[in-house]
This record gives sequence, structure tokens and C-alpha cells, in this order.
Amino acid sequence: MEEKKEIKILAIESSCDETAAAVVKNGREVLSNVISSQIALHTLYGGVVPEIASRKHIEKINYVIQEALEQAEVTLQDLDAVAVTYGPGLVGALLVGVAEAKAVSYAAKLPLIGVHHIEGHISANYIEHKDLEPPFLCLVVSGGHTHLVAVRDYGVYEIIGRTRDDAAGEAFDKVARAIGLGYPGGPKIDKVSADGNPDAIHFPRAKVEDAPYDFSFSGVKSAVLNYLNGCRMKGEAIVQADVAASFQKAVCDVLVSHALAAVKDYGIPKLALAGGVASNSTLRLMMQKACEAQKTAFYHPSPILCTDNGAMIGAAAYYEYQKGVRHGLDLNAVPNLKLGER
Repeated sequence: MEEKKEIKILAIESSCDETAAAVVKNGREVLSNVISSQIALHTLYGGVVPEIASRKHIEKINYVIQEALEQAEVTLQDLDAVAVTYGPGLVGALLVGVAEAKAVSYAAKLPLIGVHHIEGHISANYIEHKDLEPPFLCLVVSGGHTHLVAVRDYGVYEIIGRTRDDAAGEAFDKVARAIGLGYPGGPKIDKVSADGNPDAIHFPRAKVEDAPYDFSFSGVKSAVLNYLNGCRMKGEAIVQADVAASFQKAVCDVLVSHALAAVKDYGIPKLALAGGVASNSTLRLMMQKACEAQKTAFYHPSPILCTDNGAMIGAAAYYEYQKGVRHGLDLNAVPNLKLGER
């Protein structure tokens, strides 16, 4: 039997506050990528409210999928599989996507593939970098995760470094709130930092003893809060842009130094960025320069593919599909799913 040359997958992502669907061909060609964001809604509350996110997913998901199919100019009968994020994430939000994917799978008689959210972020790099193949190292930086991952093969991961406390994105959100920027913190700190002096204030760069690739960001977050309190107690002016730029540089210094140390130690001269914080302009520039100096190939997705989206889930699902991974209608949301678990 001749192997089918074109595999089209409908991919659904609803792990947090984006309702997204995409149609992806052969893991690397995006036929459509539709995202319904809830940022404006959650900004009112200073962060994501899980119950509201879940309700909005229920309202939007059918429309988002329909639009993804229309933009890709395909019907359900043209598809080879349906994929969905089943963890990690907010349990209520995940359940909406998983239930929808199971309904589509059952009704259209399509194979069902559950995808790990972080695996999706890593796989976003395959979409824009057609030459990228494992093995490579990937720094995953988002609101909930800061992982340094050795990608041994498609779907084969070894976590060599992780955060011991706050994820980088979480620290960005907390510091943004403290200096009066509000939510979402990452993009706002990135923007304000452009007008600040990154060397105005020295904030600490944490190292974890006996774990050279692990991260810790609670210390730098506390240092910013202590600096702000100290200024207020002494009646000193707080220059918002300087605080933001100095904090951002401290975080990026740690991310870059740990990642490049792993590249050297593991002897894998290919480094990719992934996750929401991977769209940070300072991090991208610093990583680019460090990789050039160390003769390391550097990969990163466009900002739209760094945030949560369906295309990255479709990319990851393709390689799972090729390996024969299939899930039954008993697939459930796993909010604390570990990378590499099935």
C-alpha cells in the first residue's frame, strides 16, 4: 500500500486563555491558524480567571474550528486526524478542548491524538525552520514553565534544567504588577524597557548549587520588590523604565548563560527558543549574539507562534501520528502532565 504523502491534521489548543485551532499539513506547513484571545477580558482582573476562561472557550471553540477549516479550504472529510492539547494547563480550559476534539474524532471517524502543550511550543520551531531536525537543545520560557530541554528525537525529550520556583513569565507578570504596568506583564515590560537603562540597578542572578542548568527567579522578583519598597521609604523617585530594563536584563542573563553552558557541555550546537517569553526582544537579541559568539545555530519562532496557538499543536501531532500514537475516547485532561509522559 502506497504511503499517503499529505497528512492534514486539525489541531485544537485551549490550555489557558486562547481558543485556537489550526490545520497543518505534514507537520510544517500551516494551512490556517485561528486564535481567539481573551487578554482584554482578563486584563480587567489582573490575570487569567480560570472559570471565565473555560466559559469563553465553550462560547468560541466551534466558531474557531469552523474558521480554521474554511481558511484552510478543507472539510472534516479531507483530514487525517484531530489533535488536541490535553495538558498541562488549566483543567477546565483543557477539558473544553479535549471534549471538542473527542466529539470531532467520533463524528468524523478520525484518529485522535493528545498532545503535550510544551511539546507543541518546542515544535513551533519546525514550522518556520524547515531545516531544523533533532537533536537540538530548546529553552522553553513561558508563564508557567522554564525548562531547558534536550530534544533527542521527534517526541523524545530529556529535561536537563528547570525552574525551582517561579517561571520566568510568572516573574515578569509579578514585577509588571509591582511597577504599575499591569497584565500581561511580559509584553509591557519588554516595551517599557526600550526606554530604560538596563544597567541602572543591579539585580541578582541566581545559581542553583549542584544543578548548573536549573533556574530560580523568586530571588530577583523579591529584589525588585525590596528595591521599590526602599525607594518609597526613602522618598526616592522610581524610574519605571530603568527598573523594568534592569530586571529584564537580569532574567535574560540567566536564561542565556544557562542555555549556552548546556550547548557547550552537551556538544549540541543547535539551540531553539520556545514559549511566550521567547517573543521577548531583549532575550532574542542577547541569545542571537551569544549563539553567534559560540558558533551555535539559533532558532526561534515568530512571536505569533510563541504564544499559545493551534499550529504548534498540529506540528507536534504530525510526528506523533507518524509514530502511530493514537488516543481513545477516554482521553482526559491532565493539568500537571509532565513532558515525556504519555
